[in-house]
This record gives sequence, C-alpha cells and structure tokens, in this order.
Amino acid sequence: MADRSKTRRRGGGRAGNAARRMTASIDQMPWNPPINHDRPTEPLGPEGVQAIHDGAMRILEDIGIEFLNEEALGLFKQAGCKVTGTNVRMGRDWVMEMLGHAPAQFDITPRNPDRKITIGGKHILFGNVSSPPNYFDLEIGKKVAGSRAQCADLLRLTQFFNCIHFAGGYPVEPVDIHASVRHLDVVYDKMTLTDKVAHAYSLGKERVEDVMEMVKIASGLTEEAFAAKPHMYTNINSTSPLKHDVPMIDGCLRCVRRGQAVVVTPFTLAGAMAPVTMSGAVTLSIAEALSAIALFQYVAPGAACVIGTFTSNVDMKSGAPAFGTPEYMRATQMTGQMARFYGLPMRASGVCAANVPDGQAMWETSNSLWSAVQSGTNVVYHAAGWLEGGLIASPEKFVMDCEVLQMIQRYMEPAVIATTPDDIAVAAIKEVGPNGHFFGIDHTQERYETAFYQPFASDWRNFEAWEAAGGVWTAERAHRIFNDIIHNFEAPPMDVAVKDALADFVARRKAEGGAPTDF
Repeated sequence: MADRSKTRRRGGGRAGNAARRMTASIDQMPWNPPINHDRPTEPLGPEGVQAIHDGAMRILEDIGIEFLNEEALGLFKQAGCKVTGTNVRMGRDWVMEMLGHAPAQFDITPRNPDRKITIGGKHILFGNVSSPPNYFDLEIGKKVAGSRAQCADLLRLTQFFNCIHFAGGYPVEPVDIHASVRHLDVVYDKMTLTDKVAHAYSLGKERVEDVMEMVKIASGLTEEAFAAKPHMYTNINSTSPLKHDVPMIDGCLRCVRRGQAVVVTPFTLAGAMAPVTMSGAVTLSIAEALSAIALFQYVAPGAACVIGTFTSNVDMKSGAPAFGTPEYMRATQMTGQMARFYGLPMRASGVCAANVPDGQAMWETSNSLWSAVQSGTNVVYHAAGWLEGGLIASPEKFVMDCEVLQMIQRYMEPAVIATTPDDIAVAAIKEVGPNGHFFGIDHTQERYETAFYQPFASDWRNFEAWEAAGGVWTAERAHRIFNDIIHNFEAPPMDVAVKDALADFVARRKAEGGAPTDF
C-alpha cells in the first residue's frame, strides 16, 4: 500500500482540495433497491434441511433455551410451554404454529416515504456498518475510539450512497458522549442527516422507547399511525449458546407491541459458542432464533420478524473470529434454505476480519456479500465500512464497499441479461462481419453510455496511465471521495418545526437523565 505519511498529506492542503474538486460529482447509480432473480445456492438436499429442522426442534423440546427476561418466562408459561427456572422448552407443533403467523414479506416506511424498503421475497437490501467502538481513516492513520463527529460523517455516507438502503445502529460508537444520553444525540443526528429507515438498540426500555418516539416525531405520526405498520426496526443477538438476555427480549416485545419490525440474529461462532461443525452451528442458530420469534408471534401475531444469521468460525490458532471464510459462506447459504423452509425473511452481513482497508478486507467482504446474494438474503447488515471483526469502522472501507454493492446492483439489473432481438444483435454482427469492429457502429454508439457498469472508486486505466496520474492506491482514492462527500454534503430536507420538536424531546429526556447506566 502507499506510504501512510504520503497518504495523509494527500488528504488535505492544496492536493486534498484538488482531489475534492476532481471528485465533486460521483457518478453513482440511482436509488433502486435490487431484486435478486437468481436461483439461490442450496448446499443442503431435502434430507439435510429436514435434519437441521429436526435438530433445532429437538433442542427446543429436549434441551430448552434460557430466557432471563421475567416477562418472557410468564408469557411462555401462559402459552403452555414448559418453564423450569429460566429454562424454556417448547413443542415443535407450537413453534411451527407461531411461525405460521409471521409474514414472509413486509415494508418499513421511514420519514421519507420514497425511501420505503420491502423486506422479504426476492428483495435484497444493504445497510451501513453498525456498532464498532473504534474508528480508522487514512488521515488519522491509527485506530482511535469513536466520536460523535465521526459517527455523523458515517451517517452522511449512509445518506449519500444510494446503494445503502437503511441506517443501522451507530456506524461507530461515539464514546465521547455519556452512555445515558448517547442514543438521544445519535438518533437526532440520524433523523436529521438521513431520511432512510432507522434502527433502535434494544438495550433497556428507555433507549428503544426513546427511538420509537423520535421516529414518530420525525415522521409526523400519531401513535395510531405509527403502530399501524413498521417505521423502524430493532435487531437482537442471542447470547450463544442457548440463551436470550433481559434487555434485548424486552426491547423486541416493546417493538412488536407497537407494530415495529424485529430481527433476531444469533451470533454462533463454530468451535467457540457453537459446535465446530457448520451444520451443528447452523442448527443451534436456528433454534435460538426460532425460540424468540415464536415468542414474538405469540404476543403479536403477524409481527414483522426476520431470522438472522451470524454463523462463522473461529481461527483455531488464536480463537479470534474469522469472516468471509468458505465456512461462513456455506453457513449463510444453509441458513437461507432454512429461512425459506420456515417462510421467514432473512438477514446476513457484509463482514471481514481485516484490520485495514486492504486486499484482505475486500476479498473477505466480497465473499460475505456474495454469500448473501447466493443465499437469498433480504437484509444485509454491515454492508459498508466494517473492519477488524466489527471493532473498527472505516470511511475508506465504506466507500470501497459501496463500489462492490453497486456492482452487485448492476449485476441484478434485467438489462444485463436482456434477450430482445436488439440485444442478441444479429444485425450488428452481420454489419461488422469477420474483419471489422463494433466501436463505431450505430448499435454501439446508441448504447455506449449505459452499456456497462461505470465505477467511481475503481481505476481501470493501464499501469502507465495510472502511474502518470499519480499512482494513487484504492484506499487513498476512497479517502479522497469520502472527503469530497462530507465537504459537499447536504442534509435531506426536514421541516423546521419537526427539527425543533426533535431537539426539544432530546433536551427533555436528557434533563430526565436519559437511560440508566452502571457509571
């Protein structure tokens, strides 16, 4: 990679300003959430699907799942499940009956209805990186704790890129804000800097309730209109193996009772928190997810629920999580088969274990993203900006990932595989014959501007032309693009009265102490 000090110099000063002028108009693709028409990759035969299903049901019936949430335990007792202490065992017939209530497809409508997204079917959606505690960019040149300013810049990228369809959790944890009020400031930034579907953390009732209220205010909704259909979502992780904690289940119950969407994503690392075999890890993941989804359907039949997968393997030499591996890809594909078996939309992730935005980062993330495509995933978390197994958010990586996301979107466009007579082009082939070329003929000239994908970060020139232009490596180009976007960013419109109402809500909740913390 280019010398780091050289990279930092090019990020500012006259060279940086020139770079910003050069990239002032990034030719990105329009907002158009893609439809995945490809047949999914299905590594399991029917007997394999049945084996994983039976294994998951045996876990639920014979081993049980630990629910630490008292309200959930009472609800399971009410439903007729066997509750012993915190252990809940549930019959497969009841589980399948509950899953039968869950919709296979639903919409989420944010404050800008033009940014409505559809989850389920053949739809595939990409979201920003969420929740890393640390930040890295080429100008800083090292890993640092996240700040509100960095979080806001990543939200600006989230809004700017049309291939990012929803705003996940904090794109980097702003540790310069006290945890009791952090959610208020970040959600205010999210509501004002973006108009895309937003996420709420299920980390105590105050946080999830505050976010729902802020979404209501930003969208100008009554409680009845808010609860009538999803306008935001939450995502929870089980505590693998075999456990759901108190606040996350509480947050989901609050969301489904008010009509909002829930994603349940076990984090099962094969060899650590799950069996070392991928089929065993997937089976455990399915059991943990279904136990919670069944509860939510019992409480609110028809609630918008998504089954998530975060099944990968550990590095057996160090114990560190690995992502974008062959095993990760197969686990995602297998989970896709199980999601279709249960009639549930599915969530996966665009993840890597690399520490900096380099080749490893891109091949691991590309493996993750393409496994999501192959599995029929509907919602892809962390699709742009993720590094170090989720411990670092990077704006350069965000930009580089968006190049890949645009390529996937282009790959899915029907025009790429159209077969009309003009596309088959027999007349053009006849016109050129065996001794000519296609550059100058009308068939090419009429289509050359839109015939192929055009990159904004990749450099397709030969080595000599690239070197003559300064020999800029990919991450450095991405850094320049990032600077340009932030420099020229315009927030989406919001009525002044709505913005003031949001600010007043934040001020009031801060005065009340926000959310309780341990410190």
